[in-house]
Amino acid sequence: MHPILRLALHRALLAAVLVLVVSAVTFVLLSVAPGDPAATLLGGFATPAKIAQVRRELGLEKPLWQQYWDWLDQAAHGSLGSSLVSQEAVFPELMGRLPVTLSLVVGTTLVSTVVGVGVGAFSAVRGGLVGRFLDVVSMLGFALPSFWLGLVLMELFAVQWGLLPATGYVSFGDSPLLWLRSLVLPVATLSIGGVTGIAKQTRDALLSEWGKDYVDALRATGLSERRILLRHALKNAAIPIVTVVGVYFVGMLGGAVLVENIFAMPGLGSLATSSTGQGDIPVVLGIAVLFCLIVVLVNFLVDVAYGLLNPRARAA
Repeated sequence: MHPILRLALHRALLAAVLVLVVSAVTFVLLSVAPGDPAATLLGGFATPAKIAQVRRELGLEKPLWQQYWDWLDQAAHGSLGSSLVSQEAVFPELMGRLPVTLSLVVGTTLVSTVVGVGVGAFSAVRGGLVGRFLDVVSMLGFALPSFWLGLVLMELFAVQWGLLPATGYVSFGDSPLLWLRSLVLPVATLSIGGVTGIAKQTRDALLSEWGKDYVDALRATGLSERRILLRHALKNAAIPIVTVVGVYFVGMLGGAVLVENIFAMPGLGSLATSSTGQGDIPVVLGIAVLFCLIVVLVNFLVDVAYGLLNPRARAA
């Protein structure tokens, strides 16, 4: 069997197990959390009799194992059920919000990778004061809270200077320019930690390669430092860089929950927050499953990248 096919089958089995575990844990946690979806749906003036009636209609009177089994049976047949609050099908709602979250997370990953690798490579080549400055900036990038940074950027660039929109999201199909403008502040907020972390990993990986014998041999042949860096050292240092990029991508899914709420973006993160507060179990379960599948896919792509970058991993 081809290594890529074998890896894909392995990841598919892993995804099935993870979906079961993640959905079960999420379901139990939501079920024991304070609040009643029926009471939330009816409002604060509903009578206990009316709440009990709606609970029966929503199936909330069934045992927990029966509720979870019903949801699992629907999921196995391609349906994630209906929202307890809006009564709308969960899957179309998630698909409508997925482009917003993917735009934010993928855009942040691209910015963090390009800027981080560039800064890290520059620091590795220059060294000295530049390297120490990067270490300090890395600690600051990890320490700055995203919500505080987002509010500061919003105050400066949107409120005071009026250069960018403070909140909202415009789809790419409606206007590519407005889509880009609506992503600048959220992506900048989420990118700070990624840029500093990837830059530090790139610098450390390149410094490790920079001291090896093959670099001295390439210098002896007359190759320029730039060509040695771009054609040889950076390629050999790519595996730890790819690893940290994959880790940051997964971490940014969690960061998107906070950033989407700060900038009022209609993505999966803001939907998860509102649905959790309303006790809308099918919607939160759907988001958890979707995030789980995205994590599995990203790990699969990272493993494929390993095989492309390392022939020994490809042959294994």
